[in-house]
Amino acid sequence: MLSEILLPIGELARRTGVNPVTLRAWERRYGLLKPQRTAKGHRLYPLDQVERVEAILAWLQRGASVGQVRELLDKPATTPPRGDWQTRQFQLVDAIANLSQRALDQQLNQAMALYPAVTLCEQLLLPLLDILELRWRNYFNARLEQAFFHTWLRSKLGARVYHDNQLLQGPPVLLADDHERGFNPDLWLCAWLLTNNGIAVEVLEHSIAGAQVSHAAIAFKARAVVLHLGPRIDARTLQRTLGNVSLPVLLGGSTLAMHEAQLRNLDHPDLSFFDTPQAVLRLLQGNDRPAAAMDPSCN
Repeated sequence: MLSEILLPIGELARRTGVNPVTLRAWERRYGLLKPQRTAKGHRLYPLDQVERVEAILAWLQRGASVGQVRELLDKPATTPPRGDWQTRQFQLVDAIANLSQRALDQQLNQAMALYPAVTLCEQLLLPLLDILELRWRNYFNARLEQAFFHTWLRSKLGARVYHDNQLLQGPPVLLADDHERGFNPDLWLCAWLLTNNGIAVEVLEHSIAGAQVSHAAIAFKARAVVLHLGPRIDARTLQRTLGNVSLPVLLGGSTLAMHEAQLRNLDHPDLSFFDTPQAVLRLLQGNDRPAAAMDPSCN
């Protein structure tokens, strides 16, 4: 009988895309999941827990905080709840203003343990980047804060991408920048989101174009190329780049809306466009379930 089928935590993670660390945190801290236990203490989940995880994810995507979800599951609300995302965002801004790496680490580590990477991108990190962009336009200490935060974020996400990549197999996705810039947060958020969902990556931070993209894709044995565009593009150069690449190509980034007219005229047999890291993940996954994030302990 289906009701007798029990899934180990690694299989539940594979089916839902939520890593085992987060599943255990949902159980221990919030009582959201109710696994059975083997004689050795390993968790086993009935099939109805798969649906419960999906229901949890649906509420998180609507903006609920993880602390609100249990009540919402028992008594579904008619209107989307207001989560604690704004509070978390301003706590991070405060840590950046104080140049406190320890506070940044504590707050982001806590959030990463409780929420899937896609939810964190949509509800916390991308809104945080928007807040910081506005703050740094006129703030007298903007350059110092920006240098501090970008250095920290690059180190934080780079370490996680490196760790996940060591545990992944299969051809990677090549992530590259079409525009020379000091630091591109979207590029690294995209890399982290992909590796967290079981897709290996190779990241090239500095601008490459034309035959260089093709050469890199061949050298890395890539499955696809994701090219982040800057505020200005050269359509002819971009077309030459596409002509050299026989793999699926994803073009875009936060400046996508600025280039829509020019991009529509580009010619490539397998070309897609994206505006956020989440869109890249959806395009690369297609209809497949995301693989669980790598975690060495799966019980």
